[in-house]
Amino acid sequence: GEIGDPMDQPTAPRPRSTGVLLHPTALPGSPVCGSFGEPCRRWVHQLADNNIGVWQILPLAPPDPTGSPYSSPSCFALNPWLLDAADLTAEGFISSEDQETLPGADAASEGVDRVDFALANQRSQALATALLSRWPSQNQERQEAFRSWCEVQAWLEDHARYSVLHDQHQGAWWSWPAPLATHREGALQRWCDGHGEAFLQVKLVQWHLDRQWQAIRTLAKERGVLVFGDLPFYVSADSADVWSHRSLFTIKENGELTTQSGVPPDYFSETGQLWGSPVYRWGRHRLTRFRWWRHRIARQRQLADLLRLDHFRALAGYWAVPGGDTTAQNGSWQPSPGRSLLSKLQRDGGGALPLIAEDLGVITPDVEALRDGFRLPGMKVLQFAFDGLQDNPYLPENIEGSRWVVYTGTHDNPTTLGWWNKLDDASKERIASRVNGPVEAPAWHLFDMAFATPAELVVAPLQDLLHLDDSARFNTPGTSTGNWSWRLPRFDDDLNGALKGYGERGAVWGRSGAGAAALVASTR
Repeated sequence: GEIGDPMDQPTAPRPRSTGVLLHPTALPGSPVCGSFGEPCRRWVHQLADNNIGVWQILPLAPPDPTGSPYSSPSCFALNPWLLDAADLTAEGFISSEDQETLPGADAASEGVDRVDFALANQRSQALATALLSRWPSQNQERQEAFRSWCEVQAWLEDHARYSVLHDQHQGAWWSWPAPLATHREGALQRWCDGHGEAFLQVKLVQWHLDRQWQAIRTLAKERGVLVFGDLPFYVSADSADVWSHRSLFTIKENGELTTQSGVPPDYFSETGQLWGSPVYRWGRHRLTRFRWWRHRIARQRQLADLLRLDHFRALAGYWAVPGGDTTAQNGSWQPSPGRSLLSKLQRDGGGALPLIAEDLGVITPDVEALRDGFRLPGMKVLQFAFDGLQDNPYLPENIEGSRWVVYTGTHDNPTTLGWWNKLDDASKERIASRVNGPVEAPAWHLFDMAFATPAELVVAPLQDLLHLDDSARFNTPGTSTGNWSWRLPRFDDDLNGALKGYGERGAVWGRSGAGAAALVASTR
């Protein structure tokens, strides 16, 4: 069941698109944290009104305690922080009094530039309690809609069990009583009998999140905005997914890893990077015809039009580190069945495979062959381009062909102003000579360079559009504090002006708003 080589098929020139990278938690207009209500609706309208055709987000999954959505307790669930209380009140799922007494109800919905994680947790828990208490009074049509939704969410039962058990035991699944830790169905059923209301509460929150996000998806589609999602490659050891499918991962029932994930030593790190999550037992995945992965991708395709596959190189080969090691130095390269998996995902999608390969860093020919064999766009980041080497693959003039998404930086980079402020003089001079004058707004010069490439999609982090420094940086890899919390303070004239200017430049470059649909189609 392998695909033929589609590289030989001629393709006509396609229109091109501009996008903006902004995670929903960072939207203003709601207390404590951005939400799936009016903040999202307003944002989608602003993108569409300015001919910006793509909204890129980070994973919508529940975050870990540091706020990161990349090491989530669930690959399938949505982040409860994003549930919009005002919409729930308007629909009668909670009362006005419920909404007014939520933690953070009196917090400013504009003018705040950080999300308070603790308050976001308290608020979402109180909202869940209110939803549960009002549920018996909801009409039969709503009750039936909820039941029907639950029946088709294969992941939901284990997610609810895991969530309630985790709250009850206040620890990782391997610290629970052995029959529950090892997912023994009989023991789970007996335990479940006494926790029906808690399960219902978890499921209600996920149903409402899904309803609200699907409404945003519908609006985005009506306004011609594609949602560009993000899929972490690995899964957190302490997650509903690993707990309920332990045989698919390199982890023992006591939580010890037999093999763990990471990347080898390189120019940036003498000891490599150790990520500490289990790797996949690919042989088991093959035996099940990749059922878990296929369910995972199918769920993500319900949430987004395009999907960035993080750490794509691990589909060609992955760095496997012994489970007890404290650095990544002693790992080894192991083969991955990426071609078989991608073929099945492509068939599941009726021939479409709307993935973007995150192919940054040192990429080997086998990874390029896998990406190109499936006609997947790769990524180019202009902050990596100006080291003085003429063969640097990120230099605008070295970006050949259209199957690329070009960025100034990603969520893991400094803002472009922050990057510029720390750049060495020689690199600054190289950039100044390209723009034939002083560099006053470095991100905007990089946008112009991006628009000079043949790429199909250019994506700007919102912080770069607004010319913000590193106080607005979203994440610094390798650090555990201060990340994931930046928030746009308000919808204002500065934002409107930045989106307008970017949309106008993009429209001149390639008729923005129509091109991203072609990007999806190009993966057929």
